[in-house]
Amino acid sequence: MMRQVLGLFILAGSLAAQMRVGQIKGPLLDAHNCYPYEGKYGDRIDRALSVGFPVAIEQDIALWNGQAVVSHTDKTKGMEPTLKAHFFEKVRPLMEKALEENKRSQWPLIVVHFDFKDLQKPLLEEVWKVLGEYEPWITTATKTADASELSAFDVKPLLVLTEEADAQEVVFFNQVPEGAKLRVFGSAHAKDLAARATNYRRWVNYSWKAVEPEGQPKAGDWSTEDAARLKALVSKTHGLGYWIRFYTTDGFTAEENQGWDANYNFGSHTAVMARWKAELEAGVDLISSDQYELLAQFMKSQK
Repeated sequence: MMRQVLGLFILAGSLAAQMRVGQIKGPLLDAHNCYPYEGKYGDRIDRALSVGFPVAIEQDIALWNGQAVVSHTDKTKGMEPTLKAHFFEKVRPLMEKALEENKRSQWPLIVVHFDFKDLQKPLLEEVWKVLGEYEPWITTATKTADASELSAFDVKPLLVLTEEADAQEVVFFNQVPEGAKLRVFGSAHAKDLAARATNYRRWVNYSWKAVEPEGQPKAGDWSTEDAARLKALVSKTHGLGYWIRFYTTDGFTAEENQGWDANYNFGSHTAVMARWKAELEAGVDLISSDQYELLAQFMKSQK
């Protein structure tokens, strides 16, 4: 009897790991805010693509004249690049080469994360339409009758994630017919997380304040208490079947700043590397930073 119970326990743990890990071969560098700000810093996507694969890339999305554009605000002005031009057409050569080579064990090469600055339905439906145009590149899963039943991924070179808003679930999941393909996967409601992963909601996106409540600029030295909070969150989230991401960990001086948000800044390379090391050790799946090259170099040094 004890052997049967132990066997079931191991099987359940194995299934939970499969649901969580899926096809993200983490930990992945997650290129935060990887798009230009009002025409500035237009090299961000090139920088992200240069650090190696697999890699995660964040695209903030808003609406302009019926088109999905990449923007840090919903107050668009018409100068913002379209999502199609900035991201999809940029990665087209990579996606087409990957499909031709068919090295499925290396897929997905890119995990793209959509942060919507506007949740109006025309924008969400426009993004769904864009995803349909590029579906041959995209990792999909079949919509099941029961949302708690996680269908297997049909793995392709690109995996698309989005965040927790219910309005997104309506368009990207509820409106999709049973048996059809899901093209994008949402995050769970991070506050008071208790529900297990679903066929649509497969990851969790936490503010770093969940680890250090005082926030990055006011954080002191990394402590055993901080490490315990981080490990507890990762353990709980993985146990419920999700991937996990925290936003965002930077460490830069005023001279190094390239349009980055001071609210995410620990102030030095030493301070942020202590957090990156802790994220790696805890098993965080997506490590978000604006300092793509520095983080990539650090992650390689820890292998």
